[in-house]
Amino acid sequence: MKENKPNETKVVVLGGLGEVGKNMYCVMHKDDIIIIDAGISFPENYLLGVDYVLPDFTFLKENEDKIKALLITHGHEDHIGAIPFLLSQVNIPSIYAPNQAKELIAVKLEDRNIRYDNLFVYTEETKLNFGEIEIEFFRTTHSIPDSHGISIKTPNGRIVTTGDFKLDLTPIGPMADLYKMAMLGHDGVDLLISDSTNALNEGYSKSESKVDGALGEMFDRFKNNRIIIATFASNIYRLKHIFETCYKHNRKICIFGRSMENNINISIKGGYINHKELLVSAEEANNLKPNEVTILCTGSQGEPLAALSRISDGTHRQIKLRPDDVVIFSSSAIPGNALSISKTINKLYLKGVQVYTNTALADLHTSGHANEDELKLMIRLLNPKYLMPFHGDYRMLKKHANIGIECGIPKENTFVIKNGDTLNLVNHQISKGESMPGEDIYVDGSRIGEIGGAVLKDRQMMARDGILVVIINVDMKKHELLIRPNITTRGFILINENEDLLRKIEDKAYEIIKKELSDNRSTFASIKSNLTNELYLYIGNLTGRNPIVLPIIIDIKRDIKNEQ
Repeated sequence: MKENKPNETKVVVLGGLGEVGKNMYCVMHKDDIIIIDAGISFPENYLLGVDYVLPDFTFLKENEDKIKALLITHGHEDHIGAIPFLLSQVNIPSIYAPNQAKELIAVKLEDRNIRYDNLFVYTEETKLNFGEIEIEFFRTTHSIPDSHGISIKTPNGRIVTTGDFKLDLTPIGPMADLYKMAMLGHDGVDLLISDSTNALNEGYSKSESKVDGALGEMFDRFKNNRIIIATFASNIYRLKHIFETCYKHNRKICIFGRSMENNINISIKGGYINHKELLVSAEEANNLKPNEVTILCTGSQGEPLAALSRISDGTHRQIKLRPDDVVIFSSSAIPGNALSISKTINKLYLKGVQVYTNTALADLHTSGHANEDELKLMIRLLNPKYLMPFHGDYRMLKKHANIGIECGIPKENTFVIKNGDTLNLVNHQISKGESMPGEDIYVDGSRIGEIGGAVLKDRQMMARDGILVVIINVDMKKHELLIRPNITTRGFILINENEDLLRKIEDKAYEIIKKELSDNRSTFASIKSNLTNELYLYIGNLTGRNPIVLPIIIDIKRDIKNEQ
């Protein structure tokens, strides 16, 4: 990246555009950099073996000495999940987060044995200064407590980011600080960076209090049944309501799922959830009457290893389904998870239990993100000169930009950009700056960024067509093949049922190897390369499939004297 001009302010986007996840961007003024959020996204199905997807940290590595702080808007994984990986690669002088997020980050760092002493809590009263950058915070409403927007004031103008938000006028938790938003708008906002997740949804999002009422009705209706609820572990206000409803109905609560346990323990410690006395162990829950217990678990997205999936399979060691159980999905399907959820629901039906999901007739879930009319209200409150839609795929960003235009922002003042792009703010005027790499970085076990396109392509080929191994015994000194090549496969064909096909492949491999060994200049590398390429084409033409071909060459140097 080119050197920052002496008095220029830049917004550098590292993640969160053209996608829902791995949110991360920076504000850079002169030689000071403030980072906003550091999130992950979870891999698509084709990213075999990948655990997490991270933003590209290259810009931060190259400008490490300029970083002053990382500011966190709230505690969801797509905003804090990359922090352990970031700290392992880049020096971050300090992290400021709201209380709930701070506790979640601390658990995350402890799990990875990372010691970090500069993790601080901020509130909406906190004000920070880094050089000429002035920071203040305002409370928003989301599905997790302590969600905040951030105002970043520089000599070139004010940048405001909403974080994830909705404008719920009857929330379960505290109201968003509409007054402070309006005051920021009155003082002047140059650039608004705003959540676009639900930009395609018309009207206002459903209030969390509606879900509160619907869940309460379910408890009244099934007062004699054991109730099993699957929801997002991070939806603290939903969990808070479930605790309060169980308290009113004299039910104990049994929790399954590590993320659920962590979030609830942190929320009880922080005072967001009351009635800790309701918690019981699995053994205690099994000894209670059905109307005396509620099971709260992960698995609302059909994750194979989550608690609800194992319960539906009958493989959970501690909980077995009963015929009169009622299972409630207090969630909505994340794009791409509908099939997994459907499979879990079908398994539950096969067990004979009653299953309820979020529908137009049963308000069992609502989003934590703003719909179209809430986005309009946010724009009216903050009254920005420029708009950069954030947190969403392209169609969401484009729709949000059009919403801004409807609200009076000139089209040329809206920026639908991509990861790696920059915006330049100079004297209250914004223009698009240079672009730089904004590639996805893959985490595979403990390895970060080592898994590239070639490795993923091989994994996809192996998953689709399997692997074929050719074991070759040669005497390279004499350029002689000692025995016919041995062929074995995994995931390609059943050996016992395809002997003719294997014999053809073996004959072809024998022919290729003999030809290579007839050239005294041949090497291990040339034999492997030619065998791989020619067998790949031969098997493809023969079967229409393309397994990975893996030659293993063993050089056996024969000692004639010892043989005699």
